[in-house]
Amino acid sequence: MNVRRLIPTTAVAGAVTLGLVTLSACGEPSGSGSGGTDGKLSVVASFYPMQYLAEQIGGDHVSVSTLTKPGVEPHDLELKPRQIGELGDADYILYLKGIQPAVDDAIAQAGVKNTVDAATLTAMEEHGTSTGHEEGGHEAHDHGHEEGAAEHEQHDHAHEGEAGADPHIWLDPVKYAEVAKGVGASLEKADPDNAAAYRKNTDALVKKLTALDTRFETGLKNTTTRTFITTHSAFGYLAERYHLDQEGISGVDPESEPSPARVKQLQATAKKDKVSTVFFETLASDRTAKTLAKDTGLRTDVLDPLEGITDKSRGADYIEVMEANLTALKKALGAK
Repeated sequence: MNVRRLIPTTAVAGAVTLGLVTLSACGEPSGSGSGGTDGKLSVVASFYPMQYLAEQIGGDHVSVSTLTKPGVEPHDLELKPRQIGELGDADYILYLKGIQPAVDDAIAQAGVKNTVDAATLTAMEEHGTSTGHEEGGHEAHDHGHEEGAAEHEQHDHAHEGEAGADPHIWLDPVKYAEVAKGVGASLEKADPDNAAAYRKNTDALVKKLTALDTRFETGLKNTTTRTFITTHSAFGYLAERYHLDQEGISGVDPESEPSPARVKQLQATAKKDKVSTVFFETLASDRTAKTLAKDTGLRTDVLDPLEGITDKSRGADYIEVMEANLTALKKALGAK
């Protein structure tokens, strides 16, 4: 089953005929198709987790632009006219199929030779509204999704051959490191003259991600509870990696109201599993989280799915925000 918000099918259909808006700290894509600005490889990333990989691995040899403006919820990205041609002029495109269906379609139309789907660089898995570790089984489980079944079916745009695959792979540092290695290898192939630099940068990033994984593993090893409640069911891979249980409030849309039955179920879960916190995210309303927290006597806090960096983010980049997420989880779970 899908666990993320997706662009309505009508919007996707309309967007296929339109172009893409790009935003970059370095300006618009150069459109050269043969080396980018100042001899750099012109790279287009679909949204922040892909942008971070491109910038960290590409370093001084790439000019990176991103299709998703800071502060825009990636799943809700509205595509605009006129930029589709510039996308086609990129030297290298990095995206994650299944997160932004309209972007997937536009990238397919662009026909750029060096186009990399991050979802092909690691194993994709299915995660439900509730995911994580069950004592004695290490199995993902799935509760409270009945009220969202229609929406799940309607917005089933999962990646080909991976029906129901959860796309939020970047929230698991181990999987993100696997993707980084694949991106590094693909950049070496796209730009052989700078292969040594890409290899060196990839190794440095993987080292940082491995250290981050160690901090999560150590920090979450001993806790009062293993369960956390979140508006956006984006943390299935993270929960599975560190043997936690994610309880999503209402499935695909963190801003939707949970049904009375789901609220009752979450109240029971919170009491049984000693849950202290309801998490919300920076790019969506906190109204649902605060309502549930008030009804259950819990507190609220931010658990950032890292789909974009804004001035509201608890950190300037991926590593810093993940560190903030670890701090929030340790507090909420009662780390010892």
